[in-house]
Amino acid sequence: MAIADDLKKTLTDPTPLYFAAGTADLAVQQAKKVPGLIEQLRAEAPARIEAVRNTDPKVVQEKAKEAQEAVSAKVAEVFGAIDAKKLGETAQDLALRGVGVAAEYAVKAKEAYDKVAEHGEQTVRAWRGEVSEEIVDIAVVVEPESEPKAQPEAKAKAEPVTEPAAAEAKPAPKKAAARKAPAKKEAAAAADES
Repeated sequence: MAIADDLKKTLTDPTPLYFAAGTADLAVQQAKKVPGLIEQLRAEAPARIEAVRNTDPKVVQEKAKEAQEAVSAKVAEVFGAIDAKKLGETAQDLALRGVGVAAEYAVKAKEAYDKVAEHGEQTVRAWRGEVSEEIVDIAVVVEPESEPKAQPEAKAKAEPVTEPAAAEAKPAPKKAAARKAPAKKEAAAAADES
C-alpha cells in the first residue's frame, strides 16, 4: 500500500505544475527583454566588426604564441612538482570535495526549484484572481472584533460578587468529581470479577 500512497501523493502534488507555470512566466518576462538586447547588438555590431577588421593578424599570432609558451611552462612546472604519494592524497581530497560540491549544488537546485514553484503558484493565483481573495482573508484576520473584551470585565467589576455568583463558579469542580465516580465504580466492578 505504500507504493499506492506514494503514487497518489505524486499524482496529486501540484508543485510540478506550479514549477511549469513559474518557468513559463519567467520565460515570458525574459522574452520581453529580447527586443532591447537585439537593438543594443545592432548598435554595437558595426564598431566590433570594424575593430576585428583593423586587427593585425601578426599581432594576434604573437599573442597566441606567448600564451601557448606560458601554458607550457606552467604545465611543465606542475608535472615536475608531482609526487606519487601526494597525487593519491590529492585525488582522494578532490573526490571528497567533489561529493561536497555535488551535495551543495543539489541543495541549491532544490531551493531554486522551490522558488520557481512558489513563483508559479503566485502566477496561477493571479491568473485565477485568487490573490485578491487572499488579501481579503488576511484583512478579516487582522480586523479587530466589533465588541472589545474590556467591556465585560468592566461589568464584572461593577457588579458585587455575591454568594450565588460564587456558587455558579463551583460547578466545574463538581463535574470533575462526577467523572471520578464512574472510574471508582469500574474499579470496584473489576475487583468483584476477580
